Amino acid sequence: MGRSRFTILVLLTTFLMGVAFPVGKIGLTYASPFLLMGLRFVLAGGLLAIFVRKRKQPRGAKQWLQAAVLGLFQSAGVMGFVFFSMRWINSGESAIITSTSPLMVIVLGAVLYRKIYRWRQWLGVVIGFAGVVLTFGLHVRIEPGMLFCFAGAVCFTVATLLINRYGPEFDMTVLAAYQMLAGGIALLVLSSFAEAPRFALNAASLLVLFWLAVMCSIVQFSLWFYLLKHGDPARTSAFLFLVPLFAVLCSFVLLDERIAWYVYAGGALICVGVFMVNWSGGRKDGLVHRNEGMGVIVNGIEK
Repeated sequence: MGRSRFTILVLLTTFLMGVAFPVGKIGLTYASPFLLMGLRFVLAGGLLAIFVRKRKQPRGAKQWLQAAVLGLFQSAGVMGFVFFSMRWINSGESAIITSTSPLMVIVLGAVLYRKIYRWRQWLGVVIGFAGVVLTFGLHVRIEPGMLFCFAGAVCFTVATLLINRYGPEFDMTVLAAYQMLAGGIALLVLSSFAEAPRFALNAASLLVLFWLAVMCSIVQFSLWFYLLKHGDPARTSAFLFLVPLFAVLCSFVLLDERIAWYVYAGGALICVGVFMVNWSGGRKDGLVHRNEGMGVIVNGIEK
């Protein structure tokens, strides 16, 4: 792939990942969070499942269960917590906190799987978590939304580790479809118990739902896997540090959100940490080279 084409596609992909945060925030004015995300993933997963129906399908109860469990963490857990957190914090802050996931993957990979990482990656972890402390610590009090969003980042980390374990047995596009579908169904069930479900049916709400399901799920996922397939996964993953940047910029343009200087500073440190974790990944770095550094942000599957 030519450098200019790669640059255009990676910018478009990370832009779609980032813009999902403010667009989702807009959607919360028309729908309750769990219902909105449930509809998003049922629609995206259902459409993608139809598209891949002739490809290799999961075999046996075990693989179907693995896809469902992954969906509970990747789609339901991550997006459920992240969008619920936007009741208290803005979309830019939510994107910054979610971007801590690759740092946690390094720590858990070393603890659970005894992976060996380079010193630059560990330095990236330290710098990134310093950014987390800065983002949280200068508030007079920690907002509940920050804790919910951090829980979403933890779910993202668990999902990433599960993908590395389950992924080789699946057609990854098929797995993406069914995990989104399972996560969407779980969110719809959760919506009926945990909130007063509401969805204002109008042109604006339908446009938001379409954008989240088609552009920020199916299109973004397809582009990301194309980049992983035709480029170096570790180096491609390094560009994911652009996601919170795009999220903050789009939040400013679409929502006129103002973010305190220390959140920007903390976010910058987190981005530097994520960049160091991903960019320094090599063939012998095991989990990191296989792109667990960030996975596909928001709703995708790693390869």
